This record gives sequence, structure tokens and C-alpha cells, in this order.
Amino acid sequence: MIGAVPNLRADIRADRTTSGLHGRALRFVLISALVPLSLTLVQCGNAPNPAALATNSQANVQVVAKTNQQVASSDTFEDRFPAPQFRERFPSASESFLQRQMSDFSPKRAVQQQPEQAPYKVASLAPQAPYQRPLREDLTTLVSMKSSAFPYFGNNPASDAPFLNISKGERRGHRSYSGRVFWQDETYNDSRVLMHVPEHFDVRKPGVIVVFFHGNGATLERDVRDRQLVPQQITDSGANAVLLAPQMAVDAADSSAGKFWQPGGLKRFMAESADHLARLTGDPNSARAFASMPIVIVGYSGGFLPTAWSLEVGGISDRVRGVVLLDAVYGEMDKFASWIESHRSGFFVSSYTRYTARRDRELMSMLRQKGISVSEDMDGPLRPGSVVFVETGDGITHRDYVTRAWTRDPLKDVLVKMSATPSLALTRVASTNPSASSR
Repeated sequence: MIGAVPNLRADIRADRTTSGLHGRALRFVLISALVPLSLTLVQCGNAPNPAALATNSQANVQVVAKTNQQVASSDTFEDRFPAPQFRERFPSASESFLQRQMSDFSPKRAVQQQPEQAPYKVASLAPQAPYQRPLREDLTTLVSMKSSAFPYFGNNPASDAPFLNISKGERRGHRSYSGRVFWQDETYNDSRVLMHVPEHFDVRKPGVIVVFFHGNGATLERDVRDRQLVPQQITDSGANAVLLAPQMAVDAADSSAGKFWQPGGLKRFMAESADHLARLTGDPNSARAFASMPIVIVGYSGGFLPTAWSLEVGGISDRVRGVVLLDAVYGEMDKFASWIESHRSGFFVSSYTRYTARRDRELMSMLRQKGISVSEDMDGPLRPGSVVFVETGDGITHRDYVTRAWTRDPLKDVLVKMSATPSLALTRVASTNPSASSR
């Protein structure tokens, strides 16, 4: 037992030596890990490397310069109009040229809550039940009409030659002014008209029919309804108005007017549409009201041609209460000037970008020489005899002009201003904040 004590003390000293070595090793590992971290934190507090900033700035300048160069050179048809796509030209197997009432064509809108009516007694197990007025949705549909722009087998009044001036076997087509050939069975064979009746429309009150002539490279469904939101703008205006939008050249760079070139073309179109609108609203007796209702013609871009000829030879120019051109004065200034001069009870609005600025200014000069006063802003109300030209800035694109011109939703703005003028005989029956359409 006496000899065991020295050995125990030696073991304790050995354990203490081993523990010291392990502690020093652990401290060394921690210091090794903390030094790089401290260097990183110090670096984060320093200013960025000037050389690196200069390199990044130079790269950004080059990208911006390249982008500006591309924007500055974008003065082609492809920049102003959608690229041609033919997949939506004609009804698919699930569609038909027959009239269809399709409420899902209109953009989905929140259902307005109707005020609760006083209860009344009914033959029911419950002693009382509130009266529930049936809800009515916007009515939007496509209708095939004989008097629509196409098919058209007459002459082109510009040349007095047959409109279909190209043939390939039994296939016939039209060579446009640009030299491109468009075939009748692809481009000029859609007789459908987009019709829209807002839920608040009341045929018993003064109202208006908006006739919308779309531009080049468009279809009724993809562009007029879904992209340009023309039916929605009419509904959102709260005006007592309905829409007629005939399909012009389908998805093509062509402004041909078709049957609207013919004397009485607009008159026949409006007479046929009155019966369709009456059926669409469910009141056959309303056809007479639609047949005499005032008209506002809206022409966007290539829609200037059917607009001008409808005013000149349409046969019912006295029913036209107003004309709105959206970047659309590409020609036919004499026809527009003649209608303005001879219909001082109507209004005329032309909003334009740089694409049509020269011709708009020429038309303004023609009118001023005739002693007609011209305004150059849309700040005031629209009155009978108003002639307004509005130039929009470079940031406003031709493609988006139907939804963004001098203001967002310009068609809505026109109808709101029109309905605020009693002498234009348009009743505004829905609650809409007029300030929403201001600049």
C-alpha cells in the first residue's frame, strides 16, 4: 500500500499534462476560425472598390445606349401592330357563326349588392321573406351579320377595280397597297360582330350605340375584347350605351372598309344590328328604339378608313352624334373635315402620336381656315360642336392607345364627358366617379 502512493501521484500529473495540451489545441482552433471572420467583417465596413463600380457603370451605360437605339429606330409596322397570328381567325370546332349569348365573354366583375327591399308576406312556411331582385349580367356575344364588313366582293373605290384582284386557281385574294397578298378565305371571310350590352343599360332611356372600328392586325376576341377592353370601358363608364364592333380584315396589315365602302353601308349595318340587339336584351319591341338611337363612331388606327367612308356615304350621318379617332388620321382628311363642317351639333375628337401628327395638324389647319374653333386638350366637357385634338407624349405607344391615350381608358373618358352634357342626350345611369377618368 505504501508503494502505491507515488504511482497515483504520477498518474494525476500525467492527466493534468494531457488536459493542458487539449485546452491549448482547442484555443488554437477557435482563434484560427475567428481571424478570417474578423477580416471579413472589417472588409464589409470598407467603401466599394472604385474600379469595380466603374466597370459595372460602363456595362450599364452600354446596355441603356443599346436599348435607346432600338427604341429610337422602332418606327415600323411591326412596332405599332401585333405580329400576325392566324390561329384565332375563324371559329374553332367548338364555336359557330350562329348567335350565342355568352356572358363569360365580358370581363369578370364584382356583383354589386342591391339595396335590401322591404319585406312582404308570401305563402310560405316562413312568416316573411325579403324581395330579391334577379341579378342581370353584362351581355357580350359574337353575331354573324350579312351587313358586316366582310365578305366583300365589290370594287375598291380608290381604284374602281375589283377588291379581290388576285387569283390562284379557285382561290381569290387582295393585293394591298404594300404589295402583300391577303386571301379572301383567311382574311376577308369573317362576318361576325362583337355586341356588348352592359347590365345597367336601359333601352327606355336616352342612350347611344358605340360603333368601334378596330385597327390592323386584330381579332375581336383577342384584341378588342381582351386586350383593348372595349366592352369593359363602356360598362365602367356607367353610360347608357351599347357596343357594336365588326370584324374588319382578320389579323392583317390592311385597313379595307369592305361593305362600309358602299353607299348606305352603315345604314344597313345599323338596321340589321337593331334586331340583334333587341333579341340580345330579350325585348323584341326595343328594335325600334335601337333603330333610331344616336351613334358614336370610334376608329382606332387603320379603322380610320371605314370611319371616313361611313361618314361620307353611310347614309345616316345625321344619326352620328360624335366621332373619336385614336391615332387614326392616316388620310381621308377631306371626309372628316366635311362631316365636321356640316354637323355642328356633333363632336369630334382626334388624339394622336407622332405617327399621325403631321396629318392631324393638317386637318386642324383645314378646319381653322373654315372658321371652325379647335381645342387642343380634353380638360373641358364635350359639347355639341366640340372639335378637340390631343397630342400625346412619347411614352404613349400606338399599340396600347385604346387603353392609354390622353388618359387611361379613353373611351370611358369620352362617354363620361358626353353623358355629363344633357344636350348630347345621353343618360348616365350607373354610379361612377368622374375623377377616375381625369388625367
